[in-house]
Amino acid sequence: MNNNKFSNKLKPALFIGAMSLVSFSCSNLQDVALDKLDKSGAAPSAQLTSAFNQLGAFTDQANIYALQEHSTDEMQGPTRGTDWDDAGRWRNIHTHTWNGQSSDVVGAWDGLNRGHALANEVIFASGVDKATMAQALFIRSFYIFHIMDLFGQVPFKENTGGTIVNKVLSRKEAAAKIIADLTTALPDLPAATTANSGRGTKAAAQAIIAKVQLNMGVYNADPNSPGTIGAPSAAELDAVIANCDAIINSGTYKLTTKYFDNFSPENTEKSTELIFAIASTKGQSLNAGSSIRNRYFMTTHYNQNPSGWNGFTTLSDFYNSFEADDSRKGGEVIDASASGLKYGWLAGVQYDKNGKALTDRQGNPLDFTLACSLTNANEREGVRGIKYAPDFSNPDAPGNDYVFFRYADVVLMKAEALLRKGDKAGALTLVNQVRTARGAKAFTEVTEANLLAERGREFYWEGWRRNDQIRFGKFNDPVVNRDKKSDGYRVLYPIPQKEIEINPNLKQNAGY
Repeated sequence: MNNNKFSNKLKPALFIGAMSLVSFSCSNLQDVALDKLDKSGAAPSAQLTSAFNQLGAFTDQANIYALQEHSTDEMQGPTRGTDWDDAGRWRNIHTHTWNGQSSDVVGAWDGLNRGHALANEVIFASGVDKATMAQALFIRSFYIFHIMDLFGQVPFKENTGGTIVNKVLSRKEAAAKIIADLTTALPDLPAATTANSGRGTKAAAQAIIAKVQLNMGVYNADPNSPGTIGAPSAAELDAVIANCDAIINSGTYKLTTKYFDNFSPENTEKSTELIFAIASTKGQSLNAGSSIRNRYFMTTHYNQNPSGWNGFTTLSDFYNSFEADDSRKGGEVIDASASGLKYGWLAGVQYDKNGKALTDRQGNPLDFTLACSLTNANEREGVRGIKYAPDFSNPDAPGNDYVFFRYADVVLMKAEALLRKGDKAGALTLVNQVRTARGAKAFTEVTEANLLAERGREFYWEGWRRNDQIRFGKFNDPVVNRDKKSDGYRVLYPIPQKEIEINPNLKQNAGY
């Protein structure tokens, strides 16, 4: 085997393994992490920091992120000869053929429940001040949201007078718990700010509540038929609007003039949209908790700068949904003094910093094609995405903050709620605010179809596509390289088999 190919193939696998050892060394989370309180005497503030540090699990290209993106019309992980097959893990997510032992299903479950458990250590501790408790309720709610959204059930520990009660929350129960806890926390959370501290704020809590309320048509579904998606009630839509209005009327946020400033190495300084994000520090070690490094390593070719893993691509239909003048499509060189790498979608021939055409490892022009086989791609196939710009002075430990909630999401959530309530004019005004800011032509009307497509263009590769497609009833539809409609129960992932065996309160999701 060619040594170059061998070393490049191992890079993602080694990174995933290292992160797994750091973050998920406790495989029996239900039996250990969630059942027992910390007896080490660690201060609640230190425990709270650990709970927030666990957000680094979201920045891995595998596990949580893979389940949110590879399952949709936005992303796929093609096998390229001997590279990136990884026992079919990426292919199985894209084709909706995962099971309860799939590594990314297990990894996502473990990572999220570890965060949930770490937050519990603060909530269950004695003598916790109001501000710390508010942050603990906030971050626990964030983890519970993702457990509920991905798996439909949430193992939950309730501390009643020092007695720990084991239960499992359904989607509907988990949604109610999230809303109740965040409502309790709101008065003691700091005011909205664009100076990202990596902690919860009133605006971040309101954004989560709005997201939950907007998805209640999904979360209210019969557990025996989870793919039967309803619509939020009028009261739930009103709650979406009220929470979005609280953020909008705070006057703190506005749409960022340059779209990719939201993801740059200086995004905290440049963006006016960041509501909740991991606060990163330039030069921080990967093992310190999180890094956006793999967001460009997972997609750039070996011969580009930075030299990546030549992995994931978007789908041709998704790429073709962008207008030529839409700034979100990209095209601008990030730093011409260091590299020819551009923001956004990388299609066609790629160039170095001197304008010289790059080649692949066989000497062919490095021409990224729209067509891309899922099972037998060459190393040039597939349009790649650069959302988070590399810091070429420090590409292995950049300072980009990793974004969970942006102001544009608040604007489009309110627009969707208005549309679902029948206020098409109000929805149109809000959607066109976003489109105009991005250089796209204004819509003449808003429909569910073009709003879903707009959310895709605005939030591609940010981990929201699966959630959006499910809510709009499109998640199971055929896409490029998945030519048949998948079964409705696939809107939820299975509970990992190891958890079913050790927690009698958990029951496997319908269909698995």
